[in-house]
Amino acid sequence: MQLMEIVPDFELPATGAQRFQLNAMRGAPLVLYFYPKDATPGCTDEGLQFKGLYDQFRQLKCTVLGLSRDSVASHDRFKAKMEFPFDLLSDENETACALFGVMKLKNMYGKQVRGIERSTFVIDAEGRLRREWRGVSVPGHAQEVLDFVRSL
Repeated sequence: MQLMEIVPDFELPATGAQRFQLNAMRGAPLVLYFYPKDATPGCTDEGLQFKGLYDQFRQLKCTVLGLSRDSVASHDRFKAKMEFPFDLLSDENETACALFGVMKLKNMYGKQVRGIERSTFVIDAEGRLRREWRGVSVPGHAQEVLDFVRSL
């Protein structure tokens, strides 16, 4: 997918027994952040950074959503424990992961495993991909995303 391209519609289950549909989000900016696994240190820290800036995203009418391959039940527990004010999307079938090309081979304890490369995407009010970050380093990342959304 290229920058400024319309992101194809997709639908996924979300926390709180909801369904997320991308096309229903048109009209305001959207941040989708892909993370490897619920309740792991880096993913918890990343979520907490977005939580800390959440009110500023909302002032810009921007929705923030986290997304991983974990189940909705796992997401519900993670969201409740961390008190995230935003929803988490479950992509167990890798629908959105494939669309955004975030599945990568990674080395874990000397073994190659397939998993999500920490990545963030900003989609504008018209549904166009405006910015992407791949291989994200967590410290300061949520602030960088917020600064970009402000520039839209």
